[in-house]
Amino acid sequence: MSENSASVLSDRLGWKTIVAYGAPGVGVGYMYLLINLYIMKFSTDVLLIAPSVMGIIFGVSRIWDAVSDPLVGYISDRSKFKIGRRRSWLLISIIPVSLAFIMVFSPLQTLEGKWLIAWMAVGVIGFYSAMTIFIVPHLSLGAELTPNYHERSRLYGLRHVAYTLGSIIALYSMYLLTVAEVESADAVRTKAFELSIIASIVTACLIAYAVINLRERKDFQGRINESPFGAFKDVWSNVHARLVLVVTFVENIGSAAIALLTLYVAQYVVGRPELAVFIILAYMVPSTLSVPLWVPLSRRFGKIRLWMFSMMLTGISFGFMFTMPFMDLVYRAPLIFTMAITAGLAAGCGGTIAPSIQSDIIDYDEYLTSERKEGSYFAAFNFAQKSAVGVMILITGFVLEFSGFIPNVEQTQQVQIAMVFLYGLLPLICYCIGTYIFSKFSLDEKAYAAMRKVVDSR
Repeated sequence: MSENSASVLSDRLGWKTIVAYGAPGVGVGYMYLLINLYIMKFSTDVLLIAPSVMGIIFGVSRIWDAVSDPLVGYISDRSKFKIGRRRSWLLISIIPVSLAFIMVFSPLQTLEGKWLIAWMAVGVIGFYSAMTIFIVPHLSLGAELTPNYHERSRLYGLRHVAYTLGSIIALYSMYLLTVAEVESADAVRTKAFELSIIASIVTACLIAYAVINLRERKDFQGRINESPFGAFKDVWSNVHARLVLVVTFVENIGSAAIALLTLYVAQYVVGRPELAVFIILAYMVPSTLSVPLWVPLSRRFGKIRLWMFSMMLTGISFGFMFTMPFMDLVYRAPLIFTMAITAGLAAGCGGTIAPSIQSDIIDYDEYLTSERKEGSYFAAFNFAQKSAVGVMILITGFVLEFSGFIPNVEQTQQVQIAMVFLYGLLPLICYCIGTYIFSKFSLDEKAYAAMRKVVDSR
């Protein structure tokens, strides 16, 4: 057996570890999809809050992330709890994640005006803050579980499958909520409360399962810069991290409005609101089923080329959707379904490869500094993503309002064009830019192996 083969086998993760790591993704994926896809429509069409107001709330939540993400990342790096510096934070996250998710979908019936807005602001900002407590340490733990270049893709691939499975389950919940909309606003409120309770209990159990069954490397604890500013200076000084941070921000500028506007596009552009769930399903199913394909392809063609391919495929898929307001109504549904399938295939690749490459970058930091600061790095990547999403949600709210959007009525072509610009053309532009920037990335498998050999020799 060759030295390389022996190394691969010794770094290979058992299915028990992979399943335990991915399990919370089902609950978290459910929560994120329901928040990202439905909360804007719930707020504008059920609670009758102006889109621009909700845009401001989401924008403020992203500004707060500038504080909370780095703080959680750095503190989790420095934590020295008995059960581990990552699992302790997963355990702590259970209560705030559950309570914030319930709060968002359970505004008191007596609230109106500024008090209703205040409730939603606290709920939305609280939810994303609570998710930071979970997501940053969880991603960080994944980078610690194996140093193997391709095994990480397998680990994060199953995590992506779990998140997508939770999202698919959330689609059924969203279907129930859209059915309740036909009945009354009160029916939507009741159904949303019931679903939030069930989701919170299930997610809490899945996180607890991960905490019980995963283990951490004790030799990684305490190996971090004493100054938080020094830690994040190292992140920005890492040439590979800096490039991926820029790519992540640009990519998410393009994709942020997609989740937010899918329900609007289905109802007001395609003219078939009942198809919204199936459009999203056409995206989610290929995203999940294609994961076993991307892992071996990454071994053959390389993770860098594969991620570039997924970005271009995503951009082209959504770019075609910009043509919908200019075609006959009968052709719009087939087009959006076809493009959703191809975009879903690309998402399966991105969800598998992106965090794997980010983990390689963290190892490169160890090569430079001899420190282990996964939390600081994933906090930075997470913040780049969420700040882009916050910017676009803020812009989307104002674009909808100033283009003349009026809820629950047929929209003018001007409003439809505004929607598909954010939904189709902007993603195409951003993904093309992101692909070009990422083409400069140089930490490939050969460079990683040489760097890893130096680190291991220490």
